[in-house]
Amino acid sequence: MTTIGVVYHSKTGNTKKMAEKVVEGIEEAEGEATTVLKTAEETDEDELLNWDGIIVGSPTYYGLPSASVKDLFDRSVTHHGELEGKVGGAFTSAANRGGGNETTILALLEMMLIHGMIVQGTSKKDHYGPVALGKPDERALKGSRELGKRVATLCAKLFG
Repeated sequence: MTTIGVVYHSKTGNTKKMAEKVVEGIEEAEGEATTVLKTAEETDEDELLNWDGIIVGSPTYYGLPSASVKDLFDRSVTHHGELEGKVGGAFTSAANRGGGNETTILALLEMMLIHGMIVQGTSKKDHYGPVALGKPDERALKGSRELGKRVATLCAKLFG
């Protein structure tokens, strides 16, 4: 059985809604996975070592992840090299189209890649990860569910 942590920061509740859909996708995937859903503020960097998959969601602030999410990654430097081979994924919510959505997701994925994590994109919509503009619409919620399912399926193949 694999364990997947879903970590997010949400001020308005939009990113939280997406995180909850990511968890649904993990639970829908074949193979059993334990899911941990936490805010970035309540996540201790040591917990990252216990998870096979790590999916991170952040609102887009000036084209980048929020300070809370960045702080978690900054603290995770104490485990540099120890997250190697874990599966990662990212999602974001933003106020505007072209408001830095993809740069936020790419920043999250870059931090995961620097840790040596495995990141699986998709050839379908939202190649890097799901994006919501304001309140998550059906497309963003479906993409969030699919992200959870993809990460859980890959974790099951690698670690299950």
